Amino acid sequence: MEIRTLRYFLAVAREENMTRAAELLHVTQPTLSKALRSLEEELGKKLFTRSSFSIRLTEEGVLLRDRAADLIGMVDRITSEFVSLDDITGGELYLGLAESFQIRYLARRIRTLKDRYPDLHWHLTSGDTEQIIDKLDKGLLDFAVLAEMPDLARYHALRFPEADVWGLVLPESDPLAEKAAVTVEDLRSLPLFCSGQAWREDIPRWAGDLMPELHLEGSLRLSYNGSIFVREGLGYLLTFDKLLDTSPGSGLAFRPLKPPLETELYLVWKKYPVFSPMAQRFLTQLQEEFLPVET
Repeated sequence: MEIRTLRYFLAVAREENMTRAAELLHVTQPTLSKALRSLEEELGKKLFTRSSFSIRLTEEGVLLRDRAADLIGMVDRITSEFVSLDDITGGELYLGLAESFQIRYLARRIRTLKDRYPDLHWHLTSGDTEQIIDKLDKGLLDFAVLAEMPDLARYHALRFPEADVWGLVLPESDPLAEKAAVTVEDLRSLPLFCSGQAWREDIPRWAGDLMPELHLEGSLRLSYNGSIFVREGLGYLLTFDKLLDTSPGSGLAFRPLKPPLETELYLVWKKYPVFSPMAQRFLTQLQEEFLPVET
């Protein structure tokens, strides 16, 4: 199985059209069709269903798309790292991020590196812990930012300087917005939006025995998306402070939870890492400001 063939496959999977994919790849359509037929023969599985106007992935094709994307990502990263070994003006940095206002600490350090190394390129991905750790374990990321304590038997970690404060995002006109803070009793039976991870890990330690009386209307990973549903009157969003514009006149309000609920944020990397020069420089900067997490 050749890397080039996997690139062909991913292009067709993305475009869902053989002609457009061939144009983007700068190959002829017969060449592309032949490569894909050979790939199906090699794997012994049908990867596409073809119609007059489009191409769709089969279940086996979806599986290959996900695996091939990770593999191509690793190949591209290895290539860029070797190219950057002799590049004193730049390099590559790969980060997986949880949502938090504290990402500003990373942005400031990247800004400092960018000033010194103008050819620095950084690559960001976002998601919950499961998604980000999977990419870190596969070697697709240098660092992960997690909103929960990492497994210190497998990873090194630094603690961010601050903690994220939990609260409720609601319409400014809602009667609950008149309160300085909201309690678990205030939220009984209300339609709530929250990330699945937080609903399992964070909210139960705040709600305690009353957790069964809270109603999760829908789970989501991005607070902005949740705010759209709040604006439409579909529910209330449990999230960190400072992620959304909840200033007076914005249409939304943020009220902290009572008693307060906070979550620590961690920068994580694999034990025995093989860092690029740029990743090592980035870590050295952060170690001046962040707190080490001891086993």
